[in-house]
Amino acid sequence: MRVKICGITKVEQGMTIAGLGAQALGFICVRASERYVSPETIRLIVEHLPATVDRIGVFANTTIENICQVVAKSNLTGVQLHGDETIEYGDRLRELLPKIEIIKALRVKTPETLDMANMYAIHVDTLLLDAYHPDQLGGTGKTLDWKMLAEFRPSCPWLLAGGLRPDNVLNAIGSFAGNNFSGIDLSSGVEIAPGDKDLTKVADLFDRLKKINK
Repeated sequence: MRVKICGITKVEQGMTIAGLGAQALGFICVRASERYVSPETIRLIVEHLPATVDRIGVFANTTIENICQVVAKSNLTGVQLHGDETIEYGDRLRELLPKIEIIKALRVKTPETLDMANMYAIHVDTLLLDAYHPDQLGGTGKTLDWKMLAEFRPSCPWLLAGGLRPDNVLNAIGSFAGNNFSGIDLSSGVEIAPGDKDLTKVADLFDRLKKINK
């Protein structure tokens, strides 16, 4: 199962979290976010990561030109679109970045959001389902209605986000066995403050996840 820890801002924390078992680290490239990190800092962090760890830049409602520039400067392996990007926008990005993973995030408010997710699924590599918040794009600490996802079976892998913590992650995972569910994404659930990860909580998370394989 893929585990992505998002909102990384510090070199030492990124290295430790990768060492604990994270397959992907996320870097917030939205300037308005409390977890924003510059391309230069992202590059410094990823230079200390194993090559096997995915480096995902999170963008929202920005230009394709900006994304391409940040990908090049930061040596990212993936792009997460967390705003109102259209399918056509994603297709254009795919043309320009053919070797970069494209993740489309959607904030789930109603079942209609899942219909939209299924349309995106044939155009992107991965979907990410987050909790809906009227004012914030992510990192809210709120969970979405897991029951709403019981029949969600998109044509591509998908990650669950939104209010996940070490103490609820096993219940969340147990809800989605067998429906193309491929992993989880955590941010605020393993933080001391926005952008400052609680390494004790991260270690607790991976200890709990080990129970799945026993």
